[in-house]
Amino acid sequence: MIEFQNVSKSFWTGSQHKVILDKVSFRVDLGNSLGVLAPNGTGKTTLINMMAGLEKPDDGEIVRSSKVSFPLGFMGGVVNRLSALENSRFIAKLYGLDPDYVEAYCRWLCGLGEYFDQPVGTYSSGMRARFSFSLMLALDFDIYLVDEGMPGTTDVEFNKKAGAILEERLQTTTIIIVSHQAKTLEKFARSAAVLLNGHLHMFETLEEAKQLYDYETQG
Repeated sequence: MIEFQNVSKSFWTGSQHKVILDKVSFRVDLGNSLGVLAPNGTGKTTLINMMAGLEKPDDGEIVRSSKVSFPLGFMGGVVNRLSALENSRFIAKLYGLDPDYVEAYCRWLCGLGEYFDQPVGTYSSGMRARFSFSLMLALDFDIYLVDEGMPGTTDVEFNKKAGAILEERLQTTTIIIVSHQAKTLEKFARSAAVLLNGHLHMFETLEEAKQLYDYETQG
């Protein structure tokens, strides 16, 4: 479970005070995957980072009672001078998991071949995204965080394998995904929300959320 209790977050952009969340309260229970619709520039990535604990609220409290993933594409825990092999084993130990299993899983899923033994700092953005996604799935969290704005991959075979695994995980885990497009959320969201002007409007279905989102963004 993740619960936001009267949470506020804002930034000074240099020219204006940008409000991301204004005293927002909501809860995501295990088994109820959530899709959040939000226009570009409204704070989707900030919201996901706050769920992961990478950013702190200005006010309020965020409660986590489950194993919550780092956001898909986040490479903050990965050391560029180390190879994917070394990184996967090191991070497995941090999470108390079997390094042999995590290494083998990542090597199989990301499909980097000989590059798996090369420094991550030499990877292209697509290769880094494949390794990050593979690592996230190998660590087996209760709640997975996905931000559409994170670096993606155009590798068709990888997308097919990873997508199938993610859909299978939905049977036993929960996904929170943020996007500016409703279509991105359709496969994963069981409930939905709309982030607008610092307020998060919660709905039981994606269709209900789409109605508000389309009205506010398309006039």
